Amino acid sequence: MLWPDFIEETKTYLINGLKKYFLVALSAFALILSFPPFDLYFLAWFCLLPFFFFLYKTTDYKTIFKGGLIFGFLYFLGNVYWIYHSLYYYGSVPLILSYFIVALLALYLALYPAFFALIYKNLFKNMLPTSFYAPFIWVSLEVLRNYLFTGFPWAIIGYTQYKFLIIAQLADITGIYGISYLVILFNCFIFDLLIFKKNKIRYPLLSYIPTVISIILVFLVFLLTIGYGIKRFYEPINGKIFRVAVIQGSIPQNEKWDFNKINEILNIYKNLTHQAKTYNPQLVVWPETAVPFIFEKNKYFSSELVNFVKEQNIYLLFGSIMERQQDKYTNSAVLIDPNGIMAYYYDKIHLVPFGEYVPLRKILFFIDKLTVGIGDYQAGNGYNIATTPFGNFATLICYESIFPGQVRKFYQKGGSFIVNITNDGWFGTTSGPYQHFSMAVFRAIENRKPLIRAANSGISGFIDSKGRIISKTKLFERVYLVEDIHENDKVSFYTRYGDIFAYVCIIFSLIFIIGNIKFGGKKWLHLRI
Repeated sequence: MLWPDFIEETKTYLINGLKKYFLVALSAFALILSFPPFDLYFLAWFCLLPFFFFLYKTTDYKTIFKGGLIFGFLYFLGNVYWIYHSLYYYGSVPLILSYFIVALLALYLALYPAFFALIYKNLFKNMLPTSFYAPFIWVSLEVLRNYLFTGFPWAIIGYTQYKFLIIAQLADITGIYGISYLVILFNCFIFDLLIFKKNKIRYPLLSYIPTVISIILVFLVFLLTIGYGIKRFYEPINGKIFRVAVIQGSIPQNEKWDFNKINEILNIYKNLTHQAKTYNPQLVVWPETAVPFIFEKNKYFSSELVNFVKEQNIYLLFGSIMERQQDKYTNSAVLIDPNGIMAYYYDKIHLVPFGEYVPLRKILFFIDKLTVGIGDYQAGNGYNIATTPFGNFATLICYESIFPGQVRKFYQKGGSFIVNITNDGWFGTTSGPYQHFSMAVFRAIENRKPLIRAANSGISGFIDSKGRIISKTKLFERVYLVEDIHENDKVSFYTRYGDIFAYVCIIFSLIFIIGNIKFGGKKWLHLRI
């Protein structure tokens, strides 16, 4: 083949591909814009319509799978691209390889929408309104993504609605998955209305009854959701008020573990704490691994920090590396009381793969973790609660805040507020820190607890038990915030019973899939890609 012919054929192939999958790409880009930092959350309620029309028009299952894969790849690539930043700038991974790793992760995550597309199309042949089954399928796959291979529940579609607080209040019953269900349900409902006339022309005997039932049910679901949201959003919070300061040191990652910088870093946190102390906070919170030494093992700096707390007469919560056994290190949170006594500690349970430990270390011996330290960190195993005069709380370290099932375990027997300490400096000014902060809104709503967040480089802030952002910092500013917080001792339905709604979605999904297979919808099972 001559070179000009090859160029022409490649050009034709690309143009045809763009035409074929344009609707798929349109849905993915609209969905990306629904998430932080763009926050065009209203787009989420319509973003899947182009994707659904693509599935409606396409009959070839191979093309359907590819379409779902492309949609998922673009959707996740636009939401997890920030991982390259930590790999390249702090993991010594070459830039091209960093891009490749992120693309590989996005491709894996794209399998979930791809399988959704296959299942959706097969069930669609039954001529039931898609609102009957598609939301259940979508949520079930999100739940699966939360647990499979240690779990990575980033970019769950419900998170787009962290500013739509009337709708978001439902999360204290259903968790974040209930919000995802509503978003998909509305997309399906609009799609069903748009295609009903076409289907009626194609199938004159098609009954109006399922569509009428769908309209009534969707109307009732949103009416009840909005009514419940208004009730919860405007009811008073009767908890005690206490004052908290969060300190954002904004320590550069390349200086954080420099031994010669220990005094300088400690002085930054001490000076900011001195300034915040003029507002008389009862609790001061420093970020994840704020102290640049191993607490207790380094006697000199540990003693200096304890003396500082006694002088300030405060409760200080900070992040530190701890040595629990010889050469066994944990990523921990420590609370020092005004008497200089360690009143509480918590060792991080859900470690970050490749960030804090390397899975399959014997096989992947050539890879090192991103965080500076000695060997792999050890996971904690205790859901410890701190008891203080101003309330009881648990500490979420870093990305533990994105796992709703883990967070609720701390509060099943009660608690007053949530503290999240993190270091999002790994992600620079990408969308990562914005998305991470937005997820904390739902942990506050799900458990009906105000949330206090201290991040090394931002975003730090305060969220009340209704999900309202009281105040927050900008990225990479050295600053402190002080706020009065209403504690909340109530145990929400979600905290007490967990992901019942998610399990219901899984059960209904299985009923639809098994029923479809039993009554003849077997073609997709024999698909060869």
